[in-house]
Amino acid sequence: MDERKGRTLPGAFILVVDLLLILGGLGLLIWGAQNQIKGGVLIGLLSMIVGFLVACGFLVIEPNGSKVLILFGSYKGTVKAAGFHWVNPFTVRREVSLRARTLNGERLKVNDSMGNPIEIAAVIVWQVEDTYDALFRVDRYEEYVAMQSETALRHSASIFPYDAGEDQISLRRNTTEVADHLATELRERLEISGVKILEARLSHLAYAPEIAGAMLRRQQASAVIAARQIIVDGAVGMVELALARIERENLVKLDEERKATMVSNLMVVLCSEQAAQPVLNTGSLYT
Repeated sequence: MDERKGRTLPGAFILVVDLLLILGGLGLLIWGAQNQIKGGVLIGLLSMIVGFLVACGFLVIEPNGSKVLILFGSYKGTVKAAGFHWVNPFTVRREVSLRARTLNGERLKVNDSMGNPIEIAAVIVWQVEDTYDALFRVDRYEEYVAMQSETALRHSASIFPYDAGEDQISLRRNTTEVADHLATELRERLEISGVKILEARLSHLAYAPEIAGAMLRRQQASAVIAARQIIVDGAVGMVELALARIERENLVKLDEERKATMVSNLMVVLCSEQAAQPVLNTGSLYT
């Protein structure tokens, strides 16, 4: 069974009718009692009872709110239209909010795809789309959403590495792709509950405390190696340009040994982290 629209009557019109029943019944009751007419008393009393019973059928729906109607255990529809309505007074009315809700998940400790322990948390924005599925296909749909969100987050974190190269999706670098994967998995898991996922994003991501220090040193070492590689590449290019210009302009005639000495000195100057200290050679290049 799918969600369907519940049958209602205009609340304002029924309110007028109900007031007529109650006030008219009260008048008949008083008139019958004063004139000792049992028929008037009974009709007046019956009219008031019916009026009070009718009054139990009024309901008010707020914007983005709904009431699910159940009559003797049978689903009779859902009222979503905002306003003042009247329904069968014998129906049970269960309220279901259609507003967007935010689930701020707790920090979870899981292992990424490489087995590294990490801490991760997510924020899920969701709303009820089908009230019948939310109430009758799952038990306590709010708890169901929280549990499935935790399960989906654990699974998403376990199939991606925390950090990887540029050609591989990682939790730290590709947050948009990871969030899209999490949202897709949540939609599949929560389809049975009538819940719609509006947004899913990571709110916390870090290595677990027991390996955070080691991973920080690893990242620092990787950054130093990458920087050194750039410096060496630049230095080699500058040395090539210097040698080519010297040969092109015939500034100095250099044999292979002198070229090697010049390359060594230039590489030391260009790659050193500290300022180079000049050394004056008062003899030849060989003494």
